[in-house]
Amino acid sequence: MRGTTVLPGTACEVSKPGELPLHRLELTAQDALPFAIGTFDTIGPLSRATFPHRHTFHEIVFVTGGTGAHVVDFVRWELRPPQLAVIAPGQVHQWDVRRLTGSVLLFTDDFLLDHPADRETLRRLSEQPWPLDERSHDRTARLIAELEEEFRLGAPGSESVLRALLHVLIVRAGRRPGTPESRPPARANAVAAEFARQAASSDLGLWSVRAHAERIGVTPGYLAEAVKAATGRTAAHLVREARTREAKRFLLGTDLTVRQVASRVGFADPAYFCRFFRRETGLSPGDFRRTGDATPDFHHD
Repeated sequence: MRGTTVLPGTACEVSKPGELPLHRLELTAQDALPFAIGTFDTIGPLSRATFPHRHTFHEIVFVTGGTGAHVVDFVRWELRPPQLAVIAPGQVHQWDVRRLTGSVLLFTDDFLLDHPADRETLRRLSEQPWPLDERSHDRTARLIAELEEEFRLGAPGSESVLRALLHVLIVRAGRRPGTPESRPPARANAVAAEFARQAASSDLGLWSVRAHAERIGVTPGYLAEAVKAATGRTAAHLVREARTREAKRFLLGTDLTVRQVASRVGFADPAYFCRFFRRETGLSPGDFRRTGDATPDFHHD
């Protein structure tokens, strides 16, 4: 949990000039669980922050009321309560809403150790918010209420109960019609799962398959085979996607120069970065920044 949690009153890490705020999960005590649940009001104003920011932890939001939009990675999603949304570590998001009500769950990767496959489900669910029909809303509301009560009471064995209830919530959310198809869990081995976790982390600076393999402790060839088997895609392609996604976040969410953005995502040569970015997106970094500054259309599905 090092670097992902802090005690109450700990100042946020100071971002580099021009970078987005990066928030860590506040614990109530040194030995507290890396998990919290409450309403938008009880969790605090940062749970509905109106400025672009990102977290080192997972966040699930169960929205029961309000109007406006939730902006995730600079895409505006119209609020359509009741709905469920997942914000993955490293994603940039902010709220542009009025009268927002609902519940917020915050937890680190460590809280998923009993069910590591849940990380992949959360990654899929983070692609867009999910409106809930009446039956799904009722079941989700009951489960959220159980989680809140268990967390509030803190009775003996509550940690295992919270982990189990969270697992049920994630599994049920992941099987809803319309969510992206799940990968076969038998093929999602530990190496591929760790690669996916690293690729989603914005603070590791791992911009090559070899760097990922060294961090995990396997050969690049073994990593490439494991990722291909688990995802059907090449590790090199997923690294390029992660690199491009992070560059987009810097270009749209900060005032860093193109040269500075290139350096942040591992390019010593800004010209090479521009060629890479154009190849991946069809736009130069400057053109992407200009077109991205326009207010995007609302997404409904």
